[in-house]
Amino acid sequence: MQWKQVDWKADAVRLDAGTTKNRDARVVYMTGALRRILEAQHSAHLRLAKAGQIQPHVFFRMVAHERGGEKHPRPIGSFKRAWRLACREAGVPGKKLHDLRRTAVRDLDRAGVSRTVAMKMVGHRTESIYNRYNITSDGDLRAAARKLDVAAEVQQPSAQRTARQQ
Repeated sequence: MQWKQVDWKADAVRLDAGTTKNRDARVVYMTGALRRILEAQHSAHLRLAKAGQIQPHVFFRMVAHERGGEKHPRPIGSFKRAWRLACREAGVPGKKLHDLRRTAVRDLDRAGVSRTVAMKMVGHRTESIYNRYNITSDGDLRAAARKLDVAAEVQQPSAQRTARQQ
């Protein structure tokens, strides 16, 4: 991803056709967390530019041409390797990229985002694929039980009032 794809005014990142999993172009609107990550990367970009090292890529790594030599920015060549190193550094070795897709789908669903909007955001073309990612957890089942308890408490007093009125 390059800086020309980041639209700060629109709070959006424009992903080009052919670069996403389903090969469709997509606009990703920034959350606060994404904006903070991009701002941090942009600060690094500006520091490099001041030093005369122009880097069009949002994510890069600093690499020396020779051991102990001066480091220069280089775009990430192997996403798999970069992912593995980032996961290890974050303390979640073995995490898969699709784990994040599942988390995104679950979070969108739990936040009440409509299915059509969520599918557009994550790039799923069919509900069957979306449903494959929207996994029900033990926590979901517990939350459903709590909701039933709350609903029963709300209905109980009105049922008792109706019984007294008769």
